[in-house]
Amino acid sequence: MENKVKQKIMNGENVLGVFLGIYAPSLIEMIGYAGYDFVVIDDEHGAFSHSEIENMVRAAELVDLVPIIRVSYDASSIQKALDRGAKGIQVPMVNNKEDAELVVRRAKFPPHGQRGAAFAIRAARYGKDGGEAYFNNADENILISVHIETPEAVQNFREIMNVPGIDMAFIGSTDLSVNMGFKAEGPGHPEVQQAINELFEIGKEKGYKIGTVAANSAGVSKGFESGACYIGITGTSVISNALEQVVNETKKVK
Repeated sequence: MENKVKQKIMNGENVLGVFLGIYAPSLIEMIGYAGYDFVVIDDEHGAFSHSEIENMVRAAELVDLVPIIRVSYDASSIQKALDRGAKGIQVPMVNNKEDAELVVRRAKFPPHGQRGAAFAIRAARYGKDGGEAYFNNADENILISVHIETPEAVQNFREIMNVPGIDMAFIGSTDLSVNMGFKAEGPGHPEVQQAINELFEIGKEKGYKIGTVAANSAGVSKGFESGACYIGITGTSVISNALEQVVNETKKVK
């Protein structure tokens, strides 16, 4: 039941993962064999059924990859993700203290939250686990990450992160740029970069754990240097770029 990604970031170590929004258990195995720490199964933007998510979680566990689910906006999404066996959740559009408190209530069992209790589920090994030990282990090991991706969330960053049970903030730089009014300029706009830098500075000052996204290895290095401890690269972008690189290099040979 232990969550090695949560343990690492709480111990001050950095972790690297991949965002994946397509149903591809074999690709998850490849990600694990490549040496990544976690995979984010993207149920916010991806097209998955609940059974497909469960198979993706199985594939991750097969290669010692920690399965994290970026949940959708459905009220039952957190419950279903954790019951499938996710070791962590990323929750989009958390804008204030109340939003953060609702996330914790949905993710943790009573008395810390209101997650529904069941043992005949995959997370409890279909009834092999149960009782107080199961509930306590689940609450302790699940990584709860909230997305900071609106001006409101930036303004309320401290109070969001001070909610008991919130482990990490994830900076959604693309959504933040759109919500700040810079659709064309994107995350590179100076005002967006200033907001992101301020979040990192507050994180360093307060000891908050911060995650972010990167498109390539240069972005990963920059993220870690800025103060992130958890970085997910966009899997489809990496694959598309690699495929395109082969084509471009072949054209040069011709």
